[in-house]
Amino acid sequence: MKVLLIGSGGQLGWELCRTCPPSINFVPLDYPEIDLSDGMHVDRLVSEIQPDWVINAAAYTAVDKAESELEKARAVNGAGVGSLASSVARIEGRLVQISTDFVFDGEHGGAYPPDAECSPLGVYGQTKREGELAALEALPGRVLLLRTAWLYSSHGTNFVKTMLRLMKEKDQLGVVDDQIGTPTWAHGLATTIWRGIDRNLTGCYHWTDAGVASWYDFAVAIRDEGIACGLLKNALPVSPIPSSAYPTPAQRPSNSVLSKTSTWKDFDIQPVHWREQLRSMLQEMCTHA
Repeated sequence: MKVLLIGSGGQLGWELCRTCPPSINFVPLDYPEIDLSDGMHVDRLVSEIQPDWVINAAAYTAVDKAESELEKARAVNGAGVGSLASSVARIEGRLVQISTDFVFDGEHGGAYPPDAECSPLGVYGQTKREGELAALEALPGRVLLLRTAWLYSSHGTNFVKTMLRLMKEKDQLGVVDDQIGTPTWAHGLATTIWRGIDRNLTGCYHWTDAGVASWYDFAVAIRDEGIACGLLKNALPVSPIPSSAYPTPAQRPSNSVLSKTSTWKDFDIQPVHWREQLRSMLQEMCTHA
């Protein structure tokens, strides 16, 4: 089986590269080798490579900047995904499209199931939803749509690494406590993607690690686990603050909890709590420090 990965340089792409099964004929590409905003360029590469599956792990992810760069975000997240899906359709392939909790408005009173109504609050979520719909329209029955949230890895830039840095530089931190979701180690998402491909699964699914946390809970866990594995020396005071105390150009959903029940069942995966996954990732960082 031949699999083309778009976005190999990101944190998910990096994890996909290192978890790729040896039986896969794997073609990892990143910008500028492949540019989602250039439909002709994408079509030519897909036609040349002739993959059985394409994994799209590339996206315009600057959530706040997107509020003033709608066309740039849409060119990658919306129209770009539509062009990619059309190219995959022409070679009768299949697509793994990675999406986000930002397609929801956060008003749901519980974990969002995959078929929940989408109502994005900002440009990033809006353009990601446009990409979802474009992929599903161009490739009916041949898209594995995986929504995820709060992604981190030992590679790249993310909340965990930012907190570790700030906890070494600051005397104290305030972290938002009125937005809830589930942290997700990109390593686990990557292995889930490979499992979905192996099982030839299509449809809409959600993937995060198990459990629920606020950003404040997540930050406290990073501090405590960081101390336990030797990445941090001192227990920096971390205070809970409301979102109103940390205004951003883009509004975030207050509830980003995604229901993974169907994913655990159809992928035959045992859920792992987010704190256990965080511990594994930090231990990895310690090993390579």
